[in-house]
Amino acid sequence: MDENIVWHNYATTKAQRSEQKKHKPAILWFTGFSGSGKSTVANALEAALNQQGTHTYLLDGDNVRHGLCKDLGFSDEDRIENIRRVGETAKLMTDAGLLVLTAFISPFRAERDMVRNLVDDGEFIEVFIDTPLDVCESRDPKGLYKKARAGEIKHFTGIDSSYEVPNNPEIILDTSKNTLDQSVTQLITYLKQKHII
Repeated sequence: MDENIVWHNYATTKAQRSEQKKHKPAILWFTGFSGSGKSTVANALEAALNQQGTHTYLLDGDNVRHGLCKDLGFSDEDRIENIRRVGETAKLMTDAGLLVLTAFISPFRAERDMVRNLVDDGEFIEVFIDTPLDVCESRDPKGLYKKARAGEIKHFTGIDSSYEVPNNPEIILDTSKNTLDQSVTQLITYLKQKHII
């Protein structure tokens, strides 16, 4: 890092921002195959939290590729950079006192662990959407599996690119077994048990 770049400390702290919002900051990191239900569950959870007065922001994989990460492709190197950028953005948002929800395939453990290490203990909640690949492929909401099977999309997770299952996720959900309401309830229960909300 350039020696002319100096970190500035500010008068207002993360703890003060959190106190103002009446809940703790954290990152709920939704990971799993395409079509597993990450965005659907994260979106429903954010709506429920918003109704309760919780200050949130949802970072979604497709949406950030329209701006923050629009210069990146889907090679392993680009996927790693994509998660690095999102992780740093989520860290800033937790510093602002927000409860950040992120919905990204994020196939590699090392990158998910990198984001975990950016924030304080207890502020990274890995939510593994453990929906079986065959169920995700049968849903194929964007038609991506069909294109990947036809060779039209390269480096597609679960087809010709690997997914590393989380070793110790805080929460595991299977949207082929749980209803959307059940998934949201399980997540809210966890957040209350951990005194985040």
